Amino acid sequence: MRRAYNTGMKTASILACTLAVSAFAARSVEEFKTSAGALKITTVMHAGFTIEAGGQVIVVDPAMGSWDGLPAADVILITDIHGDHLAPPLIAKMKKAGTTIIAPAAVAKTVTEATVLNNGQSKTIGAWTIEAVPMYNLKRGPSEGKLFHDKGRGNGYVVTYGGLRLYIAGDTESVAEMRALKNIDVAFIPMNLPYTMPPEEAADAVKAFHPKVVYPYHYMGSDLKVFEAALKGTGIDVRIRNWY
Repeated sequence: MRRAYNTGMKTASILACTLAVSAFAARSVEEFKTSAGALKITTVMHAGFTIEAGGQVIVVDPAMGSWDGLPAADVILITDIHGDHLAPPLIAKMKKAGTTIIAPAAVAKTVTEATVLNNGQSKTIGAWTIEAVPMYNLKRGPSEGKLFHDKGRGNGYVVTYGGLRLYIAGDTESVAEMRALKNIDVAFIPMNLPYTMPPEEAADAVKAFHPKVVYPYHYMGSDLKVFEAALKGTGIDVRIRNWY
């Protein structure tokens, strides 16, 4: 497994952020201000992380890495059926009585207790609004005429809390629906070949919808210096963390 490039902590930002390195090498803790109080993001591994605010916890794609010591989820978001996003044993580990699991229909075939959210649908849970958005390949696939991720099978998500809008892209290329997003404060963008897109393409997509802060994630084997350099001078705060 390739060790990820990591620029460490960036302190200047439109949004307030603090970074604390945990006892787990691939974890960092980021804190953002919202109109409803602080929101905390803890990175875990690859595409998995937690979002905490208002005494509630959202867990995103618990499928890789160690989740020991992290709080159980009030909400679990699953993006896709692939094993780096969907791992039933880790879902079982992170859920508790009353946990809501949100997933696309393809995932609900395995995680039968999931609440299905299709592309374009949204759900409000307490102070959270969760919108399912498309994530898919335009041209990359395992063979001619086939794609790694078909449109409509998986979900990206826009999560809103206290006016802060977070975009979780999932496995996707630079699709029109991503490029048309508005008012995104924090974005998590994949960049690994052959399954999603290279850093140059990811940076071009990010320029189109211009989030305030962007985290490369799901990037194993990618050159993050290329992504960072392509966004230099845009005013977008690129935060490279060690997800591996």
